[in-house]
Amino acid sequence: MLTKRIIPCLDVKDGNVVKGIHFLGLKEVGDPVALAKKYYLDGADELVFLDISATVEKRKTMVEVVKKVAKEIFIPFTVGGGIQTVEDVRAMLMAGADKVSLNSAAIRNPSLIKEASERFGNQCVVLAVDAKRRKKNAGWNVYIEGGRKDTGIDCMEWIQKGVSLGAGEILLTSMDADGTKDGFDIELYKAVSKIVNVPVIASGGCGKMEDFVDALQVSDAALAASIFHYDETSVQNVKKYLKEKGVAVRL
Repeated sequence: MLTKRIIPCLDVKDGNVVKGIHFLGLKEVGDPVALAKKYYLDGADELVFLDISATVEKRKTMVEVVKKVAKEIFIPFTVGGGIQTVEDVRAMLMAGADKVSLNSAAIRNPSLIKEASERFGNQCVVLAVDAKRRKKNAGWNVYIEGGRKDTGIDCMEWIQKGVSLGAGEILLTSMDADGTKDGFDIELYKAVSKIVNVPVIASGGCGKMEDFVDALQVSDAALAASIFHYDETSVQNVKKYLKEKGVAVRL
């Protein structure tokens, strides 16, 4: 049986880890390298780092931070934000990242997914999708530029296209749930898991340990930020709880 993964997420802006609600109202919560080491020692299966302002500010992502993190942890970690070209992907992998997350750049240039997958393997390419419900709950649209811009593209169609181009994993964030602590958008993750055969990471809305159980019924991994950053619980506590509930996890 494949174990489910618990993945702390570190949104980085100006060299600090930050957290907001619905992608807004960002507050600093700590140093990315120190937090990465803390979560690694606590039993995180993987980590995700997102340089959330790199695309909007039209700059490259945080190479030096990636190098420092790679020296401190020995679990897979994904880096995203500001990655525009195959050479950017290579730079992140050479700096020590195991995977790269493509979001805005993939929308603007879908061939980037295919080029990166063919050059480095699809296991290195994570398609990050920020999804927001359309009015009257008529599906979801894809947003880019840190949630600032509605592309008008249907979430399900884009994810299927991304997988067909070579994305080996989907990091799916519900913008409606992000930072609310009201629970994951189970309907969204269930819909996506039905249409793709690659792992889906559920992101957005986790507020308590029970939320992880719900998310992992319909996804391969659950990503969370606030609940860990503010020491409301620990990765180990979450895993012990999940094991008690019959969810296969690595302790």
